[in-house]
Amino acid sequence: MDAIANIFLAGGALGAAAYCLVLSRRLQRFTDLEKGVGGAVAVLSAQVDDLTRALALAQGRAGESAVSLTGASQRAEAAAGRLEVLLAALHDLPAPAAGDAANDPAGATVFVRGLANGVSR
Repeated sequence: MDAIANIFLAGGALGAAAYCLVLSRRLQRFTDLEKGVGGAVAVLSAQVDDLTRALALAQGRAGESAVSLTGASQRAEAAAGRLEVLLAALHDLPAPAAGDAANDPAGATVFVRGLANGVSR
């Protein structure tokens, strides 16, 4: 009976050794830096670094664009203010006289672009 128990015990030990060997080989392939998860982690880490640099660059350019747009908006508001003043000044001009050809669009000569012979109407 002891011999049978020893045979089963030796078989179990050999089975456990084979199982450990298979697991060891799988773990080595799993953590391989070129093909396994280790390689994937290394690639993802490099991609995260690249994305971090790209994000920082994009944020810097967005800040520059915001400053540029703020300046353009301020210039546009100043120009709009000047145009409002000019328009208000035009309302203060006297009405044109009825016989004045320089201020009367109906009697003035009008040139139309695009005519082949350059005739005015």
